[in-house]
Amino acid sequence: MRELTFRRKQRNGKKDVLSLVLTLPPLIFLLALFAFPVARLLLMSVEGGTLEHYEKAMLDGLYVRVFLDTFRLSALVTVFAIVLGYPVAHFLATARPVWATVGLVCVLLPFWTSLLVRTYAWMVLLGRNGPINKALVDMGLVDQPIGLLHSEVGVLIGMVHVLMPYLVFPLYAVMRRIDHNLLSAAAGLGAPGWQIFLRVYLPLTLPGVAAGAILVFILSLGFFITPALLGGGRVIMIAVLIEQQIREFLNWEFAAALCAVLLVATLAISAALNRTTRGETTWR
Repeated sequence: MRELTFRRKQRNGKKDVLSLVLTLPPLIFLLALFAFPVARLLLMSVEGGTLEHYEKAMLDGLYVRVFLDTFRLSALVTVFAIVLGYPVAHFLATARPVWATVGLVCVLLPFWTSLLVRTYAWMVLLGRNGPINKALVDMGLVDQPIGLLHSEVGVLIGMVHVLMPYLVFPLYAVMRRIDHNLLSAAAGLGAPGWQIFLRVYLPLTLPGVAAGAILVFILSLGFFITPALLGGGRVIMIAVLIEQQIREFLNWEFAAALCAVLLVATLAISAALNRTTRGETTWR
C-alpha cells in the first residue's frame, strides 16, 4: 500500500514538473512582451514622483471629453455590430452547408486583407466624389455630396465593418448549439413566430450576444488606424490622442498616463460586463 502511494506521488510529481516545463515558455513570453512593457509604461507615467499627468488626463475637460467620445463611439459600434451581425450569424447557423460555407468565407474574407488596405478602400467609397455619394446624388436623395469622410459617421462605418466578425463568430457558435426541437415545441403549442423568437430563441442566444458585444466594445476602445484615417483629425479617440502626444509633442509621460487610464478603464469595464452577464446568461 505504501509503495502504491509512493508511486502515485512520484507520477503526480512528474506531471507537475512537465506542466511547469510546458508553462514556462508562454509565461516568459507574456512577461517579456506584455507585463514588462506595461510596468515600464506605468513607471514612465509617474516619473519625477508626481501624479500631475494622471490629474491632467482625468480632470482636464478636453481629455475627459475624448474619453467620453471614445466610450460613446465604442458603444455605438457595439450596437450596430449586434444589429447587423445577429442576422448574419443566424443565417450561418441555419443555412444549408453549401450556403453556410459561402457565408463563412465572406465573413472571413476581410481578415485576409490588410486593415490598412480596407481603411483606404473606405476612404475611396466615402469620399465626396466616391461611389456612395454619387449614388445618393443620382437617386435624388441628396442635392450635393455629403461629408461621410472625416466624420463620426465614416469612422462608425469603418469600425463596424472591421469589428463585426468578432461578434458574429461567438454568436454563431452559440446558435449552432441550440436545440431546434425547443422552437418546434413552442410552435406546436401555438406560439406565433415573434413570441418564439423573443421568448425562446433570443434568450438562448444571449450568451453569444454578450460575449461578442464585450469583445467588440473592448477592441473599439483601443482602435487606432480606422479612426485616424477615416476621422481625418476631426474625430479624436483616445488611441489617436495617445499617438498624437508622442508623434507631435514627444510627451511620453502624459501619453503613458493616458495609456494607463485607458488600460484600467478597459479592465474595469470588462470585469463589470462579465459580472453582469454571468448571472443572466450561461453557455449551453
